[in-house]
Amino acid sequence: MDINAALAAQRYTASRPATAPDPTVEAAGAAASDFMATLQKTEETAKAALVGQADTHALVQAMAESKFAVDTAVTVRDKVVEAYQEILRMPV
Repeated sequence: MDINAALAAQRYTASRPATAPDPTVEAAGAAASDFMATLQKTEETAKAALVGQADTHALVQAMAESKFAVDTAVTVRDKVVEAYQEILRMPV
């Protein structure tokens, strides 16, 4: 193996972590999955309450969890939009 091949192999190995999955993206995906699960759970509880299979307390609790999840998602969205607008204001 010549020096160029060894150098190329070292550079390739050094660049591998840059192509590894970003943990923040994985966390965002998990948060989105949790958000959808919360909404689905609330919907199932509401359907069960309509046919008399769930009590009112469970429905109110599920609705409160759903409201909290939606409020959190809206807050995160607002922060992302605000950060994007700040980036657009930066001089090039």
